[in-house]
Amino acid sequence: MKAITYLAAFTVGAAAMVSSAFSKELEGWSTDLEKAFAQAKKEKKPVLVEFTGSDWCPPCIAMRKNVFSKKEFVDAASKNFILVELDFPNGDKELKKKNQPHFEKYKIEGFPTVILFDAEGKEFDRFFAIKYPKTEAFLKHLDEALEKKKLD
Repeated sequence: MKAITYLAAFTVGAAAMVSSAFSKELEGWSTDLEKAFAQAKKEKKPVLVEFTGSDWCPPCIAMRKNVFSKKEFVDAASKNFILVELDFPNGDKELKKKNQPHFEKYKIEGFPTVILFDAEGKEFDRFFAIKYPKTEAFLKHLDEALEKKKLD
């Protein structure tokens, strides 16, 4: 019986550590879409919005660890984009509720979804982030999306 109690305590403790580690705001990223659009208009930059389930979605957790939290990614991507993370964590019901209207408005079908918007808020690209699991591949896709947008 003691082993079960210790195992349960360990599991709860580990889950709390993982949850708190992933619920922290990413450096270089905003969590307020309206403010990001206002900043985008001012700076004449597009907006990259990542829809994530940071504490329960394995691909989201992998993308955060391998791409979105990397200084090299944030530095490169923020030259051309305002970065926004909209999180839907199971461990923070208030945050999930706050972001729900965006989930519905943009008809998100899975996580992690990335939508690229121009400075006026018009969508010009949408994809599942896990398609580009490395920083270099993700940045290359962003460059290609911007080039394609310029041609339109």
